[in-house]
Formats: sequence, structure tokens, C-alpha cells
Amino acid sequence: MALFDTSPKSICILRLSAIGDVCNTIAAVQAIQTYWPETKITWITSKLEAQLLESIAGIKVVVFDKKAGWQGYKQLWQQLKGQQFDALLHMQYAFRASIATLGIKAKYKLGFDEERAQDFQGLFTNVKVPSPRKMHVLDGLMAFTETLGIPATEPNWQLQYSEEEYAWAKQYIANKRNLVIVPAASKGYKNWTAEGYADVIEHAMQLGWNILLAGSPAQIEIELSEKIEKSLSSPITNLVGKSSLLQMLALLDLADLVIAPDTGPTHMANAMGTPVIGLYAHHNPKRTGPYNYQDYVVSVYEEAILAETGKPSAELNWRARVKDKKAMQRISSDNVIEMFDRVIEAERLG
Repeated sequence: MALFDTSPKSICILRLSAIGDVCNTIAAVQAIQTYWPETKITWITSKLEAQLLESIAGIKVVVFDKKAGWQGYKQLWQQLKGQQFDALLHMQYAFRASIATLGIKAKYKLGFDEERAQDFQGLFTNVKVPSPRKMHVLDGLMAFTETLGIPATEPNWQLQYSEEEYAWAKQYIANKRNLVIVPAASKGYKNWTAEGYADVIEHAMQLGWNILLAGSPAQIEIELSEKIEKSLSSPITNLVGKSSLLQMLALLDLADLVIAPDTGPTHMANAMGTPVIGLYAHHNPKRTGPYNYQDYVVSVYEEAILAETGKPSAELNWRARVKDKKAMQRISSDNVIEMFDRVIEAERLG
């Protein structure tokens, strides 16, 4: 049963991290904005993720400093003092996020149902959002909008960046096909090998593609990108650590194709409508892969989870994770090159 048959005055979104999850949440928030344009939306998020929210219009962003401990909660609640929301969408089941809800006043506090909730989230909500049949994280987020009273709709994104961010990205885009590779995630076990990336890059260069490496200034990302460069026969453009989040968004938008592991830019590329080849081993890509490009995922998740547990994923918890830190090495260069060629043909990028 829908909570509202007319547009509520105000809604609060609680989704602190990470970039990929915030990117998916944007689709749900923009579905609310499209159906109820008069509803005022406040979004509580973390400092880095707030940069991504600069790409969307019509929301008030409140930054929660999760590193400040109890002081961070007090500062958050002070910013919200005197505000009463019609609904709070508690879209992050982490206990840290649940504590934040204690100082947020709302008639309805929506959270995941027993199937998807964790860390005692149910104790902090008074409306349980039914889990959809589809297992993807984004489908679970879109279910919040349906519970509010918004008709079911396909996820859609309208992300924007400035002319300056466009100009920054445009200077690296060649007058031929452009492949952006974001080689690293923040968690090292999610990363593929430098040798594998080098093989794919050599193949793409032989086909005349311009290659760009991109990523954050995290040391693990810089080291992997440098290792890739040293493995190549010809130089490429390495932009790892040299872009802001929205410059990265512009670059992903202007690219013809993106290759990345299970990391935020994978979902950013998806949101911009840029075909993306996701590389997966630890999480089921049917749950966390790029939503519109599931068919382009190179995944060894099923074989890795079977090797580790003796069971196929269908017999395990829907969020079962492969723990083997070398699981990504199951992906071969041939696997990715074959997918690269297939995507070129499917997207007519030849």
C-alpha cells in the first residue's frame, strides 16, 4: 500500500556511501523528483559522495562527517534541528547510518525488509520496504519509491557537469575511439592484474583505439596504473589521481567504452550511458554489476563461489561474497579481449 496519494512536502534521503551505491540511489531520487517535482528533498551523505551530488539539481545536501565520531552525529542533528520530514528513506543498513536516524524527525522511516536489512536496521524504521524479485541493489532502492506511492519505472539518470569539467576531459579525447580504463578499486582484492590490463590495452591499440587510464589519487590506484604503463610497448595517457570526481564523470561520459572492476566509476559510466565492461569475482554482478550493462560483465563469481563453498550461488545467501583474495586472477586476458571485441560489434564501435 502506497504511503502517499499526493506529493509529500519533504523527504530525507540517508545514503552515506559508497560512490557506486550513491550513484544507484540517484536514480531513485530522480524518480521521486520526476513524479513529485514540488517535493523538497534533503540528502544526507559523506564528504566524497557529496561531490558526486553536485551533478544533480534540486536537492539540499547535508554532509555527515563519519570520521568525527559522536561529534559528527551532533553536528548533523544540529543542522537538521527544527526540521520535520514526511518520510525518511533510510537506504543504508549499516549501524553507523542507523544511529544517524535517531536525530532525524520523520513521520515515516522507511528501511529494508528482513530479506535485505542488516545490522539491526529494522529497529530504527517503522516501514519495511518489500524486497523486489530482482536481486540487484538498484531494484531494492527503487522499491522505496514504489512504497512511497510512485508507479514502477525503469531507473534513469540525469547527471550534469560544468563546461570547465567538460573542457578538462575533452582535451584527452582523441579523434578516434576512446577507451577509458579505471583499473583499480579502493579494495585491492577487487583488482585485476597489470598484465591482464596490458594485454587488453595492446589489443585495443592495435585496433586504433586511444587509451586513457583514470582513477583516484589513492596509492593502490597509482601503483597499479604505473605497473600497467611499464608493461606496455607504447605510451598511453595516465590520468590516475589527476581528476576531480566530476572531471572523471565528464571523461566517462565522453568515452566510447569503459573497463573497470567493481568500483564507483563502473556505475558512473552506466549512469552516463557509456558502455562498460565490469570485471567481477567477489560479488555477484547480478546484485552489484553495472545495471544496464549486465551482458557486458566478465565474471568468474560463479566458479569462484562454487570452488570456495561447494555450492552454486543459487543455494547461498543473495549477498554471499567470495573471500579468496586471488579470485580476480581467475579472469584471463582472453576473457576480457573476447568481451571487448563483442562489445565493439554490439555497440558498433569498430
